[in-house]
Amino acid sequence: MEIVSNKVLEGERAAFWAKDTRFEGCTFRNGESPLKESRGIEVHECVFDWKYPMWYSHGVKVDRSTLNETARSGIWYTHDIEIVDSLIEAPKTFRRAGNVTLKRVKMPNAKETFWNCDGVRLEDVEAAGDYFGFGSHHIEAHNLHLDGNYCFDGASDVKVYDSVLNSKDSFWNCQNVEVYDSVIVGEYIGWNTRHMTLVNCTIESLQGLCYIQHLKLVNCHLKGTSLSFEYCEDIDAQVDEVDSVFNPSSGVIKARRIGELTMDPTKIDPAKTQIIVEE
Repeated sequence: MEIVSNKVLEGERAAFWAKDTRFEGCTFRNGESPLKESRGIEVHECVFDWKYPMWYSHGVKVDRSTLNETARSGIWYTHDIEIVDSLIEAPKTFRRAGNVTLKRVKMPNAKETFWNCDGVRLEDVEAAGDYFGFGSHHIEAHNLHLDGNYCFDGASDVKVYDSVLNSKDSFWNCQNVEVYDSVIVGEYIGWNTRHMTLVNCTIESLQGLCYIQHLKLVNCHLKGTSLSFEYCEDIDAQVDEVDSVFNPSSGVIKARRIGELTMDPTKIDPAKTQIIVEE
């Protein structure tokens, strides 16, 4: 493998079509698309200062590196990339990418990041920004801390473990969502989603968990959650307590306490939902 060490690489496509190359301690600046169409490369302790650093790349390993805010829209149409112990300050990173792994990565400006990707694994990632994960598929996240609204809109086959999501309108229009041992805070969680499972989770929401088909909750804490389950179909919910349940369409809701229950026969058929209060 060729090694390029401690260089400042400038200009348009500074290392275009790099193959089987390891970049160590390099700075890429003053030119777009420095590693476009690269293959089988390693990037160690490097800094990217300009736009579109890794488009159409394959087989990339990045560690201890930084994408500055100016390296926006940085990794599009790239497949088989792993980034560890790094900082991504740029927005709109990862579009239509595949087989992406991030470990111990911070993304303080993750606006519109991970759009239309397929095969995403996140471990110990901190991210802040709206519209994270839009339209992406086959996502697995462990210890993800996300601050940003509208996350995972239109996503499918999403599994989240031991995470904290501060996000209004999270998991809208999704298919096959599983969340375990996590905290979700935000209004209108999960609307228009099919097949959503929450296990050992804490949910804080106004009008959360509505308009869902096939909703399962196991040992969940609905803290400060009101006007929940509206028009949900096929509910299987086991929760400790909930401030209010509002016109669920069908299923079973078990709770130790329900603050307010609304079953309006002009809007739903109350006989299709079984309410069990186990004090």
